[in-house]
Amino acid sequence: MTNDVRPAAPETTPSIEDLEAQERRLVLPRFTHDDAWTLGSLLVELARERRAPVAVDIHRAGQQLFHAALPGSTPDNDAWIARKRRVVERYGCASYLVGARFRAKGTTFEASSRLDPDLYAAHGGSFPLHVEGAGVIGTVTVSGLPQLEDHRMVVEALERFLGEG
Repeated sequence: MTNDVRPAAPETTPSIEDLEAQERRLVLPRFTHDDAWTLGSLLVELARERRAPVAVDIHRAGQQLFHAALPGSTPDNDAWIARKRRVVERYGCASYLVGARFRAKGTTFEASSRLDPDLYAAHGGSFPLHVEGAGVIGTVTVSGLPQLEDHRMVVEALERFLGEG
């Protein structure tokens, strides 16, 4: 059986400034249980179109509002989701951005954060759900692709959800 995942279009790795701009731009007016269903379903649709073997997770205020495991995903993806989500919850920004900031300092998250790597992973794929006037209220996470592709899938879904994509 072959893994028929469509490769991402060749792009450069985003700069820290680009990643920070994504977060400033992708602010939600609100985020309800129904919004979690809509955003999660949109991510599942994107993943199915690409035959991406991912798991999708949305949490708000400590409660899991959405979870889906697509064909080809494994229990390891759920462990990665939890580790990436904890990074967003701790730092208040995308897991990929946290890792990029450590790399920009010439180190790695694992070497310098002083956090247990079994509990935290600054790898791409988890993004803060930032609600206007309320701040970060939750996370949306994808796991199963290379970290930049996980990150880009979440960003694309948020852009579509907000009517930008």
